[in-house]
Amino acid sequence: MSAAADGQGERALPGLVLAFAGAIAFSGKAIIVKLAYRYGVDAVTLIMLRMAFALPLFLGMAWWAGRGQPALAARDWLGVAGLGFSGYYLSSFLDFVGLQYITAALERLIMYLTPTLVLVLGSLLYRRQWRRAQVAGMAISYVGVLIVFGQELKLEGSNVPLGALLVFASTVSYALYLVFSGEFVKRIGSLRLVGLATSVACACCIAQFLLLRPWAAAFAVAPQVVGLSVLNATLCTAVPVLLVMMAIERIGPAATSQAGMVGPLSTIFLGVWLLGEPFTAWLAAGTLLVLAGIFVFSRPARSS
Repeated sequence: MSAAADGQGERALPGLVLAFAGAIAFSGKAIIVKLAYRYGVDAVTLIMLRMAFALPLFLGMAWWAGRGQPALAARDWLGVAGLGFSGYYLSSFLDFVGLQYITAALERLIMYLTPTLVLVLGSLLYRRQWRRAQVAGMAISYVGVLIVFGQELKLEGSNVPLGALLVFASTVSYALYLVFSGEFVKRIGSLRLVGLATSVACACCIAQFLLLRPWAAAFAVAPQVVGLSVLNATLCTAVPVLLVMMAIERIGPAATSQAGMVGPLSTIFLGVWLLGEPFTAWLAAGTLLVLAGIFVFSRPARSS
């Protein structure tokens, strides 16, 4: 075996560990949000607290990635602002509101449809071609989500369609960020873009709170909400971004994406364990279909 192969093997295991850890950390966001709602906090206040605690971390990330790099042009700042608004502010806010009405498990399955929406948007905007495997994977995944949605509608009540629609809109918003971010990643780098765009989103969430709520409301929340928001800002927001970036450097985006399949599974486990959400055969079947569909969807095309 060559030295290069040995080096790749040595990087593969740590890369997979980082990818799994990042996916699990991301999946904890919905659990923490659901726990915080038990203390009577509203979505506007909750997302403000999360973003206020995360802002210094993302500013530091942007500064670190931008050291020695040229200053951004005006059009770059406009692009970063637009991406931050769509990909992190609007997407996060819709997600937080939607989680008031649906389980963490259904939320994670809907969010996991992001690659399919990227393909749909890319086809509409750039006329990208679809492969038959992608169409089949999309069909399998959406059937899985519909199965879980139908079961949850019976168990949770009439607000489930609203919650699912809000989370789906959140997923579309984040997919738009992914579609339009490619050009900016090439110019300013992925880590710098994430740091700047999320900082814009943090500022939007704080401004939204100041417009809609009295400042004293930030200090009227239960101490548990503050603690959960700090945990959400660090362990489930900033840390997984770094973990996933480090995983991509070691094993590439494809393998990192495949490792992300552990995310919905960990959300279901944590939801059953910490939130008391029901685990049914329909949930298991729907989850397996979603994961299988995304696996089929994400497989690279075979060369002729």
